[in-house]
Amino acid sequence: MDATRPILFAHRGGRAHAPENTLEAFRLAVRLGATGLESDVWCTIDGVPVLHHDGRIGRRPRRQAIPAVDAADLPDDVPTLAELLAEIAPDMPVSLDIKDPAAAAPTITRAAEVGDTNRLWLCHPDHSLLATWRDLDHGVRLVHSTRVERIDASLERHAVDLAAAGVDAVNLPESEWSGGLVALFRRLGLACLGWDAQHRRQIDRLVALGLDGIYGDHVDRLVDGLRRFHPDG
Repeated sequence: MDATRPILFAHRGGRAHAPENTLEAFRLAVRLGATGLESDVWCTIDGVPVLHHDGRIGRRPRRQAIPAVDAADLPDDVPTLAELLAEIAPDMPVSLDIKDPAAAAPTITRAAEVGDTNRLWLCHPDHSLLATWRDLDHGVRLVHSTRVERIDASLERHAVDLAAAGVDAVNLPESEWSGGLVALFRRLGLACLGWDAQHRRQIDRLVALGLDGIYGDHVDRLVDGLRRFHPDG
C-alpha cells in the first residue's frame, strides 16, 4: 500500500452515482476509477452475507430484519457478498462495515473462497469485538471505525492497545484527522482511513495528509482529488 496514494473507497458503491449498495453502483464505481469499494454487511438467517445499509427490507408496516430472512427471499436489488466479489478483480480492496457481528465469520469465509482475504477491510466501532475476529483469519485487515470523542483512553494509549490486539487501522471522520494524529497512529503501525470526504477541500486535505484510504460518495471527486496531487498517474 502506497501511503501517498490512498485507496479511493466508493462509499456504499458510490451512492452519489447510482442506488447505494447495488451491483449497478459497484460496477459504475469501478468504471469511474474507484480503487476500493465500501459496503455494509448483514447475515441472513441461512448464513449468507448480504450488502445493505440498515438491515431492514420491505415496506412499512411489514418491514423485516435481514437476519430473520432467508437469502432466497430478499429483493433482487440486495446483492450477496459473493455476487460482488465475483464482479470485481481478485485484488480490489473491499471495506465492509460489519453491521451484524454474526456476519464476520461467513464474510471471511466467502472472501477466502475467491481470493486472498487481505483485500478485506472489516470495520466495526467496538474495538474489543473487532479484536476477536483476528483469530478467524490472520490476513484480513481489521479497522476500528469511530470518532475521537468515543475513545475513552488517551489517543496514544488507544493506539498502543489497538496495535497489541492485532487491529490494523483506524477510521475517523475527515474533519478529525490532523498531521499529528496520522503520525501517532503510523508510529504504532496503524493505517489511517478517513470517511465522509464529500467535497473537494475535504478530499484534498486527506490526500495531503497522506491517508491510506478515503471514503466518499462521489467517486469522480475522489479520482480528481488524487489527480491534483499526482497528475502523472
